[in-house]
Amino acid sequence: MRRRAGETARQLVLLTGLSGSGKGTILKAFEDLGYYCVDNLPVDLISTFSELSMGGEYPRAALLVDAREGEKLQQLPAIYRQLKKQFPVTLVFVEASDEALLRRFSETRRPHPLAGEGTVSEGIRRERQLMAPIRRLADVVIDTSGFTVHDLRRFVMEQFQKAGRRPLQITLMSFGYRYGIPAEADLVLDVRFLPNPHFQPELRPYSGRDPRVARFLLRIPETTAFLRRIESLLGFLLPRYVREGKSYLTVAIGCTGGRHRSVALVEFLRRRLARKGYRARVVHRDLERTVG
Repeated sequence: MRRRAGETARQLVLLTGLSGSGKGTILKAFEDLGYYCVDNLPVDLISTFSELSMGGEYPRAALLVDAREGEKLQQLPAIYRQLKKQFPVTLVFVEASDEALLRRFSETRRPHPLAGEGTVSEGIRRERQLMAPIRRLADVVIDTSGFTVHDLRRFVMEQFQKAGRRPLQITLMSFGYRYGIPAEADLVLDVRFLPNPHFQPELRPYSGRDPRVARFLLRIPETTAFLRRIESLLGFLLPRYVREGKSYLTVAIGCTGGRHRSVALVEFLRRRLARKGYRARVVHRDLERTVG
């Protein structure tokens, strides 16, 4: 069936696997892809949640089910088979080698949930036996033995992004250096090299959003040269941030008081990015904190 324009592709992911294999990291990657994620949903509630989700409430959802469910985990194969008849569902099984799992449990110093009074190795062996029927049903098996956390996240983003990725959230922020650099800034740009409209008596009362201030700054060759270079830099960076799975980016542009130059440059840059197809949220942090 062809989807109508603007309609979101529906997808339910059942995520399970071995303890210590990286399921939590994968669940966070699904969240960044725009999935509604639930960690350790009781097996008894999977069918009910799936009906609500696929009925429109959460068209893309990822549910993490693991050994914490104990004996009830044995019900998962039957539940999965039934869901497969009704919804677009994918069973993802995550595992790693014994050596990798032992190393991870040693590093975190956490007990294996199935070890009981035994060793971590015994817990891993019991869990493999318990999960074997589920692994055989899996649509996707991910072996994380050779992955770093960042590699694993990037791998999941690349494999599942076709179902719909949450767009990179860009924030353009103006600020005044006299009030400090924004802690949330990923990139900080200083425009104090430009002439300050504050020292133009006819412009001092107005902010960088006023056309008079904008025209004053655009008449300065360095303003357009700066914008051209920053636009080129962001044109290079933004697609690569998206490829690496970055969810948000804050570009902070600062002047002395955060009222004239930085405000105008943020507005200029927002319009230029819009022409490239990027939507940016604008924040003028210090606009109302200073009068001149």
